[in-house]
Amino acid sequence: MSNIWAVIPVKEFIGAKHRLSSLLSPQERHCLAETMLTDVFDAVIGSRCLAGVVIVTLDPHATTFGEKVGARIVTEGARDGHTGSVNAGRRLLAGEGRGGMITMPGDIPAVRASEIDAILSAHLAAPSFTISPAHDDLGSNAVVCSPPESVPLRFGDNSYFPHLEAARLQGIEPTVIRQPGIAIDIDHPIDLALFLRLPQSAGTRTRTLLEELGVPALLARRGIA
Repeated sequence: MSNIWAVIPVKEFIGAKHRLSSLLSPQERHCLAETMLTDVFDAVIGSRCLAGVVIVTLDPHATTFGEKVGARIVTEGARDGHTGSVNAGRRLLAGEGRGGMITMPGDIPAVRASEIDAILSAHLAAPSFTISPAHDDLGSNAVVCSPPESVPLRFGDNSYFPHLEAARLQGIEPTVIRQPGIAIDIDHPIDLALFLRLPQSAGTRTRTLLEELGVPALLARRGIA
């Protein structure tokens, strides 16, 4: 069995996705963030290659959902940003002697369990580093490290190429695996349009919600769809 654990950082949902505020109300953005996270959880839980799941959060909804599916809830580092949360999770795993870690954000709702398994199946023996970038080659939407702290990580709007360089500085040649669902993270209105165009968005809770909120029509009126 794999000894790679998933680390999912989850910010508190209040004020979530403010860059969509021109399109959605605060309540709608809160609901969208929760719904996207549920789709991500579905994929993680469905993976056949994971040993377990760590959720780094202080959000009550994420905590409740995580406990229902048997995830470990970590609060340390939950307010230290995306990088701080991931580092807190992987410090825990490293201290327990776990073999590796994969981390993904909670806003890639088109991700599928098969994509996660494909990345983990391509991941090489330790020390190793595998990455699945965002569609624009800026974000690092899935990162695998074996052992968990093998490569320094720093997430942000332009982290993909810096992460490749960080791995090489550790003497590790990174493995790059592109996956269409993992590639679409939702921060801006254009991301919603890209997600809705993606065939595998069909059947997700997020797509159902966006259609209920009338987002496809809103995007079309703005010339974004």
